[in-house]
Amino acid sequence: MDHKDPYLDLSARTGRFAYGAPRAAAFGAAGRLLYFLRSTGPTDPVEGLWVLDTADGTERLLADPAALVPGPGELPPAERRLRERVRLWAPGIGSFALAGDGTSAVFALYGRLFQAFADGTQAKELDAAGPVFDPRPNADGSRVAYVTGDALHTVPGGRVTPDDGARWGVAEFAAAEELGRPRGHWWSPDGVTLLAARVAEGALERRYFTDPAHPERAPESFAYPKAGGPNADVQLWVFGPDGRRVRLEWDAEAFPYLSDAGWECSDEILLTVQDRLQQNVLLLTADPATGRTRELSRTTHPQWVDPLPGTPARLTGRRLLTAADTPGGAARALALDGLLLTGAGIQVRRVLGEHANALLIEAGTRDPSEQQVLLVSPDTGAVTPLADGPGVNSALASDGALLLTSAGPDGVRRTVRTADGREFTPRDLSEPLPHHVVPRLARVTERGLPTALVLPRGHVAGHRLPVLLDVYGGPGYQAVSAEPRRWQQRQWWADQGFAVVTTDNRGTPFVSPAFTHAVYRGFSAVTLEDQVDALRALTDREPDLDLDRVGVRGWSYGGYLAAMAVLRRPDVFHAAVAGAAPTDFRLYDTAYTERYLGLPQENPEVYEEDCLLKDAAHLTRPLLLVHGLADDNVHPSHTLLLSQALTTAGRPHQLLALPGVTHMTPNGVDEQLLALEREFLVRELGA
Repeated sequence: MDHKDPYLDLSARTGRFAYGAPRAAAFGAAGRLLYFLRSTGPTDPVEGLWVLDTADGTERLLADPAALVPGPGELPPAERRLRERVRLWAPGIGSFALAGDGTSAVFALYGRLFQAFADGTQAKELDAAGPVFDPRPNADGSRVAYVTGDALHTVPGGRVTPDDGARWGVAEFAAAEELGRPRGHWWSPDGVTLLAARVAEGALERRYFTDPAHPERAPESFAYPKAGGPNADVQLWVFGPDGRRVRLEWDAEAFPYLSDAGWECSDEILLTVQDRLQQNVLLLTADPATGRTRELSRTTHPQWVDPLPGTPARLTGRRLLTAADTPGGAARALALDGLLLTGAGIQVRRVLGEHANALLIEAGTRDPSEQQVLLVSPDTGAVTPLADGPGVNSALASDGALLLTSAGPDGVRRTVRTADGREFTPRDLSEPLPHHVVPRLARVTERGLPTALVLPRGHVAGHRLPVLLDVYGGPGYQAVSAEPRRWQQRQWWADQGFAVVTTDNRGTPFVSPAFTHAVYRGFSAVTLEDQVDALRALTDREPDLDLDRVGVRGWSYGGYLAAMAVLRRPDVFHAAVAGAAPTDFRLYDTAYTERYLGLPQENPEVYEEDCLLKDAAHLTRPLLLVHGLADDNVHPSHTLLLSQALTTAGRPHQLLALPGVTHMTPNGVDEQLLALEREFLVRELGA
């Protein structure tokens, strides 16, 4: 899409400065090979499969989508929906899976099945029974399992799972969207047996999507687990080479959520299950021959067990690693065999596995906006930094090899370190970031709320500016982060004449468990109170902020916050843009909503308090509502119901409905919306 604004044009053409950057990396061949996806340059959105060979430092293109499938392709519905769940919108090869020996990879490309080889052998297409979804190779790449038509198949071979009306080999909506499990089948280490999820969704409500721009097309629908309603019935089955079928047995009524599964060895499976309110997380061991399971560890919390990726897990020596909170909820920590391993000075964010006889973790040790990569001794708890420079550092490890990524004010750097100490840098072909942004960070109020301020370039002290609150504010996402791409758009907003303020209120991650759990049994009061208090406290430090002209914009939970701000606090907020807002959490999904608010049948007053529809009659400020009509995460009915309530109450507002647009806004849609939002906010706030 073409834009008159140079920044918006560049952002649209470069995929928000992401095209051409390596992503989705995975080590293979005992850490010698690094596979990754990357397009050919900063304006090419189509990603191919590459490999970096650390034997000589060369990079090779293993699979070029344009050569394999010339012309535009169409994604099967299952893959299109999974890409929505994992927030992936680049065309081409969206994901790949390595064979156990790491010498080949398989992937689906517009429903066709391909296998690529690290030795440079030409990628080949494999025969499949229908449009392919989520292919996975076995140990040596001689067989590939994939899903088509809601059934699990292998090639060579054929259909594996029965035709019983269930969906096989896939992750249900709750697992993929909220529980961090996007897959539904796993090969055994010996490559002859399959573990597969069986998903029965007959009891779930159907959600329908009709494209008003194409009334001749039939509506789409899918099963959606609405808060308070039934969840999918999820089972795990083992399919042996001799036709043997064994169901893994656990108390699925008490623990309906399957958040992880996989083979520990050929005669043991480990799986993680949770109760409906996610206050108990169990790590189970299962015998694939009998289906019997046994509890290895149990993690509990009186509110909810906040997900900590990489836990629970069993380490070398059969020690059990679980998530824990330090006393008083000061830090997210690790426990080994039930004893605290890390203390209050480390906010653990992710466990990446074992490396160099220690635990490799991502954690915060300084300001919450930053992230470090650390080694933690499982014997003493001693900490060794691996990447602790300014910004957000992350890692990937396998067989002694490391990929370290450091994202800071000067951009993103990636370094591959081999087990013998050599270093390589995968090429980054993305567009350099146009702005060097150093936001003014502060911790404000007695609650220590992380805030950031971005001012126009060339701002002259003493010139008062209208304020734009650019926020998210919901659980699971940190907005005040030192990752540099986050600040490019905020600098653009500032250059339109705004003081751009971002605050992470209580309920957001990475400050402390107590900070995160503060939204238990209620979103709205805590979220809005913190945003108002932070804004006022920041103004005491920054006198150029004009609190008589305050706008707020946000998407998803941020859209909910924006709409709530003008509905409930018009004394503070003077205009809002609310995008894809979940206006009534009784209509949102089970796993997310019930984790924080409980069951609507048991806590109706909580859901009523957090619902915005009843506030419609109170609107006195300009409000622009935006929603994609193909949004299968926050259904467009959320915004349409609020618009209907506003109309019934006689409250003027603007509604921008986007045919064909999902919860994501790729391919220049986001930039088109930014231009419209700018016009609205400049007009209403006088920027």
